[in-house]
Amino acid sequence: MTDQVQIQQRIEQLKADINRHNHRYHVLDNPEISDAEYDRLVRELKRLEEQYPQFLTPDSPTQRVGAAPVEAFGVVEHRFPLLSLGNAFSDEELAAWHTRTSRLLGEEQFDLVCEHKIDGLAVALTYIDGRLTTGATRGDGFRGENITQNLKTIRSIPLSVPGDAPPRFEVRGEVFLPKAGFHRLNQERVREGQPPFANPRNAAAGSVRQLDSRITTRRPLDICVYMLGWAEGRPVPDTHWDQLDYLKSLGFKVNPDNVRLDSIKQVEEYYRRWVDDRESLPYEADGIVVKVNAIERQGRLGNIGHEPRWAIAYKFPAVEETTVLKEIGINVGRTGTLNPYAILEPVAVGGVTIKQAALHNEDDIRRKDIREGDRVTVRRAGDVIPEVVGPIPGKRTGEEKEFSLLEKVFDREKGRPACPVCGAEVVRPEGEVMYYCTNTACPAQVQHGIELFVSRGAMDIRGIGESLSATLLAEGLIGNIADLYSLREKREQLVELEKMGEKSVDNLLDAIDQSRDRPLTRVIIALGIRHVGGEMAGVLANHFGSMDRLADTTREELVAIPSVGPKIADSIIAFFQQAENRQVIEKLRAARVRLEEKTAESVPLPLAGQEFVITGRLEAFSRQQAEERVKALGGSVKSNVNRNTTYLVAGADPGGSKLARARELGTKEITEEVFLVLLEEKA
Repeated sequence: MTDQVQIQQRIEQLKADINRHNHRYHVLDNPEISDAEYDRLVRELKRLEEQYPQFLTPDSPTQRVGAAPVEAFGVVEHRFPLLSLGNAFSDEELAAWHTRTSRLLGEEQFDLVCEHKIDGLAVALTYIDGRLTTGATRGDGFRGENITQNLKTIRSIPLSVPGDAPPRFEVRGEVFLPKAGFHRLNQERVREGQPPFANPRNAAAGSVRQLDSRITTRRPLDICVYMLGWAEGRPVPDTHWDQLDYLKSLGFKVNPDNVRLDSIKQVEEYYRRWVDDRESLPYEADGIVVKVNAIERQGRLGNIGHEPRWAIAYKFPAVEETTVLKEIGINVGRTGTLNPYAILEPVAVGGVTIKQAALHNEDDIRRKDIREGDRVTVRRAGDVIPEVVGPIPGKRTGEEKEFSLLEKVFDREKGRPACPVCGAEVVRPEGEVMYYCTNTACPAQVQHGIELFVSRGAMDIRGIGESLSATLLAEGLIGNIADLYSLREKREQLVELEKMGEKSVDNLLDAIDQSRDRPLTRVIIALGIRHVGGEMAGVLANHFGSMDRLADTTREELVAIPSVGPKIADSIIAFFQQAENRQVIEKLRAARVRLEEKTAESVPLPLAGQEFVITGRLEAFSRQQAEERVKALGGSVKSNVNRNTTYLVAGADPGGSKLARARELGTKEITEEVFLVLLEEKA
């Protein structure tokens, strides 16, 4: 046996030993060697890898220590979105979720899994051929930041998994900073003259988003894996509970306090136990997550909007503090609503400094008897959105003032209540609790409308945020949403705006141009019709097929659609009766924005009947984009090679099992370059 072979064997043995000790220490909390012994093993491995760099591999434990700073994070497109959860704040709301779920499943009895909702940062970890290849943040649910190098520094994340794991799979988990580590970190920051972190979640999020992973490695981060995102090439268990157990067998850290329960009553008991004991947890948790156990049932339930129907977060009672409500301000919403809000003496609630809070509407303020100058209780609703719970009457001095919205917005010169932004008349429609600005051209309404129009769920025009939309309006470059499509004619004026350069402007104009071909559903969402959200927009687009048909419909036709009620129908009719809205739609038509559904071509699509399997990493576009290109040309994309597979597309680092199967069946293998040429020829 040569020295080289012996060295390689010793390196592999050291890697296996160190990974085993990492797992026992960081996952099982059951170490079997001292820290000094562990350090000696790591030092020996590092020395050998430095002497024999040909044996250094990306999954080596020595690669956890951090790398040189990178200039910026890359973007990772999630194959399946990382959805947010709906919330329940009472037993009644939890029971209502369970009743809806039972009705949709047509079953009264089904298993549930309960887990702690750890207050950290959601991440997705992708493993290919046994190695961690990509780690990404949740981001907006569809696209996250590539923080692979930083996540490698977390010792409870395995860099490699056993050979019986699926060839390609993704796990999802919550990265967090334990309470003890958080307190130590803050003590160090104070000693160094740095401001302390507000809470463990912020500290964890800031730690994994460091451009220099050497900073991350000094933070005592941990992770609990909470689900299998997807898997290819090998069967996996068919229940969530068994999948968690399976992930544990692969070396992942799974929360030991997870439970499988038979009834919603048991869920309530589990919840109450942890409401009482939450302070004993080694991490911050803001509730429990309740999930339907069977994966098949999860698939039947599906999602609604950005939330799965098969899971819900039952939040712990919110953190509350008291402070002084200095004044009640008024802002104007997208639909013209006059929204009261509390201006507060700054107060820290749940680790966040609160200066403003929601007050809902005037009726709610009067019902709670909230007055300007009151000492009030402030809560972070769901530990996120601050709201005023109510006043503390015993603290009143007599100087407090009762609130009247009409008096607050009364314009003495006009002799009537007026919109605080544009001065237009204020009305309160019969049967409604909100007051409205009657001017649809009100700058506040227009700006909020633009923010909706460009948002991801609508026209997805990236580069226009709150600040730029306000600037475009203030500079007179646009007056409504349709004017965005005339900005190319004003390029020179855009370049002169603050924080806008040649490249930024060109990227913005390209994004606007690309939005012209969005589906009709997205255009309906973007118009901001009251009571019409994403799901209803899809119903309307499918039923009418064009904006013209929708605009000319009758109330009778609308209410005949099963999911459209009188309130939604009246809102749609009222929207299209306004001349200003009709004018905007005509301007969109003139700008070549698609206002009708695409109809199917009568001739077969060029890739119809052809089946593709993709393996390895593609350079030109993401896996999802490649699949969309194939499907747009009539082809299909499958996970595994079979006798019907037309092409196996082999990118960088292809999976060996798929290549072997393709060669066994005689399936044609093509490179990414050939794949791109094929797509261009067929387009």
